[in-house]
Amino acid sequence: MYYYQRDLAFIHDRGYGLHADRCAPGILELLSGIGDGLVLEFGCGSGALTRHLLAAGLRVVATDASPDMLALAREALGPDADLRRLALPGDPLPGDPLPAADAIVSVGHVISYLPDARAVDAALVGMAEALRPGGVLAIDICDLEFGRIRAGMENVGRSGPDWAVISEFSAPTPDRYIRDITTFVPDGAGAWRRGRERHENVLVDTSLIPALLARHGVRATVRTGFGATELPPGMRAVTGVRS
Repeated sequence: MYYYQRDLAFIHDRGYGLHADRCAPGILELLSGIGDGLVLEFGCGSGALTRHLLAAGLRVVATDASPDMLALAREALGPDADLRRLALPGDPLPGDPLPAADAIVSVGHVISYLPDARAVDAALVGMAEALRPGGVLAIDICDLEFGRIRAGMENVGRSGPDWAVISEFSAPTPDRYIRDITTFVPDGAGAWRRGRERHENVLVDTSLIPALLARHGVRATVRTGFGATELPPGMRAVTGVRS
């Protein structure tokens, strides 16, 4: 089982690319000094951030755990894009070793989809150790505050011409945030197909991340956005450079 199966992947591609578009300028500024170095992107989805990286002339390996998202990315980015199915370090599913990279980027709180704080720490360490000297880290992640400020949040529905989605929210513990997502897309026979996914995010104390990364050679800071772009409340931008 994986997140973002066919119908939700389609809806995310159609209606939820704005976050990557908003983050792209700040991330590109952070990557301005890597030259022709390799950028490793985690959780590329359908390529919303990837297309900005490629348009800037960067050499990118874009990865995702969802084959349905990768299929959409291949369609959007073309056959020359280097797209791979790859698990994060710390993921309970077996994954290939991370390639050495001059930058590692990720938006959409991908690392928060790991099962617990220990797995998040393992992913951060894996990223740090995959960076070459001078390599840049730029990811977003959900802080403990993410759940606190959304406590009691009402259900949300959104729709487009050929899709609709309803999200129900809960936070059963201070370090866990859950979205029960119901999707509706045309079934090709004049009706609508209904699907469901449950997305569980682990929330962490992001103030502890710089010390963890420092022990693995990365000088990092935690901020509320990339450059001039503020992230949604409770989400944090972790940026750093490997010494």
